[in-house]
Amino acid sequence: MRRTTVKRTSEVTGTPRKGRLRRAVDPYVAALLGTVALATLLPATGGAAVAAGHAADIAIGLLFFLYGTRLSTREAVDGVRQWRLHLVVAASTFVLFPLLGLAAGALAPLLLTPQLYTGLLFLCTVPSTVQSSIALTSTARGNVPAAICAGTYSSLLGMLLTPLLAAWLIGSAVRFSADGLLTIATQLLAPFLAGQLLRPRLGGFTGRHKRALGRLDRLSILLVVYTAFSRGMAQGIWHQVTPLRLAALMLLSAAVLAAALGTTALAGRRLGFGRGDRVTLVFCGANKSLATGLPMAAALFGPGAGLVILPLMLFHQMQLTVCAVIANRWSRQMPDDPLPSGRSAQEGAEAVEAGTAEAAEAAGESGRGGALPVA
Repeated sequence: MRRTTVKRTSEVTGTPRKGRLRRAVDPYVAALLGTVALATLLPATGGAAVAAGHAADIAIGLLFFLYGTRLSTREAVDGVRQWRLHLVVAASTFVLFPLLGLAAGALAPLLLTPQLYTGLLFLCTVPSTVQSSIALTSTARGNVPAAICAGTYSSLLGMLLTPLLAAWLIGSAVRFSADGLLTIATQLLAPFLAGQLLRPRLGGFTGRHKRALGRLDRLSILLVVYTAFSRGMAQGIWHQVTPLRLAALMLLSAAVLAAALGTTALAGRRLGFGRGDRVTLVFCGANKSLATGLPMAAALFGPGAGLVILPLMLFHQMQLTVCAVIANRWSRQMPDDPLPSGRSAQEGAEAVEAGTAEAAEAAGESGRGGALPVA
């Protein structure tokens, strides 16, 4: 019995030597940066640029179609009983973050180019993660089922609120004209709704092939990034980014992340949430989804998406690094206590295997000390 307890503690805290939760650089972020470098050195031009643009549009539609097949509205309905927690998570994602982005505007004119500040504002409108939030919550011994529901709610709300918030905060840079609305509807909403409608038929297929489809997701996002930065090269985007401006962007992003983490932690205590729910609130309320944000940026900003997505990419790496440290520290503070939900991370994941395949995989991998997935 003693050996079993020690093994579980090691698994939850992510201590295996080969576990990647504590790696300094997330491998997928490294792939994204490599794609940016490729687009800088060998940008698509002429006919190749047109073909890459069409392929990226198809990839965005495919991404949101797959999101629709994975998100379970049943789980969202089942999670209504924890409405206070989910309401606070949504308020952090879609109210607190935009306010922090606006507050950063006091310093932005002195530190950032207009495009970089547009990107900072945009990342503040993006929904929360699904996979990464669940993996972090599981590692920190938090309420995994609540994290799954919170990620589902955030993704569903983000389909509507992210374009609206981006149009309100950023204004003319967002393609929110009649043509822009049509683009959003055809590239984002229509594929997502089609996936939701076909989910009863395709949910089992996506669950069985979640690893292969996860790789397809990532390749699609790399294509979107390559196309965006190839277009940006034609506009000379790198002439606008100096090392000092890049450092300023990282400083402002760190300030936004710190404020979000601190505010969600404080709110959880003031509102009387239990420890497991406070963990869920912090990791679901203070993280942003790279997998959802990048294709949304491509649809909303079109050819001008190059530098706009850079803040989100940097913020994603920053949140993974900081939150992994916090999750491991919290897990060591309660090495022998069960999860507050009354179920293990694996059990919480299995409960939604049919609905949120990637989320379930993330929770299970985190509980085994595996890699923290991109989201």
